Amino acid sequence: MTDAYTPDMKPCTTEGGRPAFVVNVEVFLSRGDRLLLIRRGAREAHAPGTLAGVGGKVETEGAGADVLEETARREVLEEVGVDLTGVELTYAGSGFFVTDDGDPVINVVFSGPMPDHGRPAAASPEEVAEVIWLTVAEAGADPACPPWLLRTLRRMAS
Repeated sequence: MTDAYTPDMKPCTTEGGRPAFVVNVEVFLSRGDRLLLIRRGAREAHAPGTLAGVGGKVETEGAGADVLEETARREVLEEVGVDLTGVELTYAGSGFFVTDDGDPVINVVFSGPMPDHGRPAAASPEEVAEVIWLTVAEAGADPACPPWLLRTLRRMAS
């Protein structure tokens, strides 16, 4: 995986010839100084077995005016079973990466508090092997923490 686009990469384009990107939304929920992270399933096409925030791709079906926030809430419910209705999500940054199989991705990051009623659990073991609460330091010490995740966590902590 790379987090920079280089001229030798084959660009994805729309039918009109404009650059096309996958848009991914990633959410980091907190309780005190701990963040909810997932360990990606071993069969995931991109970055299997690594730590990540909860998230996934924007889907065109049902996309509304708040498509990024809607995607964040949908993915958290689908992946870890937590309803974020009424939880304020804060924009925490964005980035770019290319997946292991070559798709260019715009990654939009949100953060927010874990609701008191939230009891996250891996809802889909194929996608989420484990849910784990870690501090930024603990995440950085985990061998499954990729450098791009650690950069995001440190940026959010500063």
